Amino acid sequence: MDYQVSARKYRPATFQDVIGQTHVVQTLMNAIATKRIAHAFLFSGTRGVGKTTVARILAKALNCEQGPTGTPCDTCPSCVEISQGTSVDVIEIDGASNTGVDDVREIRENVKFSAFRGGYRVYIIDEVHMLSNSAFNALLKTLEEPPSHVVFIFATTELHKIPATILSRCQHYNFRRIPRGEVIQRLRHVVEREGLVVEDRSLTALARAAEGSLRDALSLLDQVVAFGGKTVRHEDLEALLGAVPHEFVRRMVRAVIAQDSPEAVRVVAHVMDQGHDLKTYCADLVEYARHMLVASVVSSPQDLSALIEGSEEDRRQIIEDARACSAEQIQELFRILTQAEEAIKTSPHARFVLEASVVRATRLQKAAAPVVPIQPVMAPQPASPAKSAQEVREQKKPAAVDSPGSAQVARPQEKPPAPSKASPLIRSGEGTPPPARDRPVASASPLPAGPPAGGPASVPAGRRPARRTLAELDWDRILERVEQIQPSIAPFLAAGRLLSMEDECVMIGYPRNASVALARLQGTDVQRTIAEICSDVIGQPVRIGVVELADGQAAPPSMAEARAAKMQEQKRQLLDNARAHPLVKQALTMFGGDVVDIEVTSAEKEQDP
Repeated sequence: MDYQVSARKYRPATFQDVIGQTHVVQTLMNAIATKRIAHAFLFSGTRGVGKTTVARILAKALNCEQGPTGTPCDTCPSCVEISQGTSVDVIEIDGASNTGVDDVREIRENVKFSAFRGGYRVYIIDEVHMLSNSAFNALLKTLEEPPSHVVFIFATTELHKIPATILSRCQHYNFRRIPRGEVIQRLRHVVEREGLVVEDRSLTALARAAEGSLRDALSLLDQVVAFGGKTVRHEDLEALLGAVPHEFVRRMVRAVIAQDSPEAVRVVAHVMDQGHDLKTYCADLVEYARHMLVASVVSSPQDLSALIEGSEEDRRQIIEDARACSAEQIQELFRILTQAEEAIKTSPHARFVLEASVVRATRLQKAAAPVVPIQPVMAPQPASPAKSAQEVREQKKPAAVDSPGSAQVARPQEKPPAPSKASPLIRSGEGTPPPARDRPVASASPLPAGPPAGGPASVPAGRRPARRTLAELDWDRILERVEQIQPSIAPFLAAGRLLSMEDECVMIGYPRNASVALARLQGTDVQRTIAEICSDVIGQPVRIGVVELADGQAAPPSMAEARAAKMQEQKRQLLDNARAHPLVKQALTMFGGDVVDIEVTSAEKEQDP
């Protein structure tokens, strides 16, 4: 039989031909060059990464007529016999077929014989983890103190099954998965040697399906050549691999960018109709989303070539798609797809899960449109029966009270709380209203002190409580209170823009690039918490509404920016006042220099009204 599969035909014959295992090859070559050859080696790693191949090359390096040498000639009788598997000095044993104590006893009896042709007698035991515990124990003494002319080389794909007593007696080398780029390069070399016509994207698909195993990649290449001949079409390769055509991934990405939910659902239906696996398709979407995320944050072409494996055309398409979205949106898309991939594994309705996920993904990026506020959340009020809208409007109107010349503000509640020393019911001529709860008596706020949130209060005659405007709200105090009570919410609230206040509803806007803060503040519980804190600080019910700002929409600076500007202005005024102080002027006149910074101590802060 003249035909030989590519995995055997193009198996590396020297250390220089081995790819993807530089750390192993370099160590072994240095050990041979310095004559520091161990008596036992353990090679571990996944399938098809070169464990047995390197074991045979090491055997040739030890028994070559020019050696031991790190560069065996591969032409002498010893090297040729080892390559053909007929050498009497290199014994290859299948661990799965020779698992008993008797097999190990035979090895122990034969190790005393010296090598016939070369300098070493090499035992290569493949799948050594299949040996029984008794066989391992029988091998311990020989493995620890073998004759000087014996070298053991163990290979395994399941390192955790090797007893610690064996591991401690071997030099362990961990074989890594072969990088996809090196697999593609070796496949291209085989294609050129065999005179095949294969597209670059087909080589990429083969390397992806091999999952780091060069042997699997070469076996798949032989299979696709047998299927379609020496001219390999990409469609034939996808049909053979059972992979989802890349066009479906591109269609889904275009639907997400265009916010086309119907198209996204149709793509899922087409994938199902053609019999493709939804788990595989979702994994392809996750990988593409990852590539988009990398392309959105990495600008160097060299870095992109190293981080995104594939053809140059594929990378250009990924970069183009990444530019259509922000990094935050791509992160959210990646999160949605990974959650869908995990849910598909356990759900009996994989199609429904994927459809719901892609519809959600198509609604990530909203088109520029008039801002529609998300339903605001009002701070909790005392329990009361359901009322109609007309009754609520009537309750908001000022209601007359028994005492002439005074007015009472009606609150949307069924019964007012009983007067107490903590919150007395103030009438005209009986004193001034007490300060709001938690507010200092000498507050710098321009707002008059009001009653506790949700409670009724009387005001002096002729003074109708004015509806507060946005400029009158003490947001510095509100932010401080949020930082004290809910520090995890404060940074997201500070990133918002105060837009307006109508009917006791404060509208907070966020630009598109603040999608994380927007999503955080859209939570009902978060809005309710902020509404409670606002009501507690300003002394009246407040609702919170959150909107997304359209592109180009004018908006005030964020709360954090306004707060920083205010602090900067206060510091500037303090510096001016300090420079104008007579003592400071006298000190500057005597010693020279200038006042460059000023700090308010904690004691001064407490004394400052």
